[in-house]
Amino acid sequence: MAGISPPEPPHSVVPVARVPLSEQVRRHLLQQLLDGRWEPGDRIIERRVAHELGVSQAPVREALRDLQAMQLIESTPGKGVRVRELTPDQLSEVYPVRAALERLAAELAVPRLAGDVSTLEPHLERMHQAAREGDTDAQITHGVEFHREIVRAAGNHVLFRNWESLAIELWTRLSLKWLRTGLHENAADHEAIVQAFRRQDPYAGRLVQLHVLDYANKPIGAP
Repeated sequence: MAGISPPEPPHSVVPVARVPLSEQVRRHLLQQLLDGRWEPGDRIIERRVAHELGVSQAPVREALRDLQAMQLIESTPGKGVRVRELTPDQLSEVYPVRAALERLAAELAVPRLAGDVSTLEPHLERMHQAAREGDTDAQITHGVEFHREIVRAAGNHVLFRNWESLAIELWTRLSLKWLRTGLHENAADHEAIVQAFRRQDPYAGRLVQLHVLDYANKPIGAP
């Protein structure tokens, strides 16, 4: 487990105004998990995290409860909070929920975007570029942002928050690791979605749903 970073002032943890502190702490902890600070079985010490971020333990405790609800960590009496061993079975539970949320988001977004795909195309191009360069991290980042733009375009804050609560980037990284989806294949899969939004296809939501479910349904080790 990595060493403790020097304490930072509270304002450094607040990149966006009006975002609840516990939500900011949750995002920080998710990023730490993505960066590999904690491995399965490692203990996350509430007091230490609060000290590092310059906040009280209350928002850290709330953020940890959120992560536990997301099945990313587990709390055991006498042993504290530890990172769970994440499995493909959990992936198969997360993706249907994500697919349902994104279908609704796409259905709401189609009339709002009105054929304007300018927010989607840059991420699609970067995914293709990442595939050419073999840059998995960049493809994950822009793939997640591509889907985030769809959910954001729905204009529904409750929907957006529930989608964000699924830790999409973390699960995307795990799906590419477990399912070994090819980078070129992953980029190409998004082309049809852009075209559907461009022509304002009323079935764009179903297309997005099937796109998400396809990754969950692939057998482990599929090319």
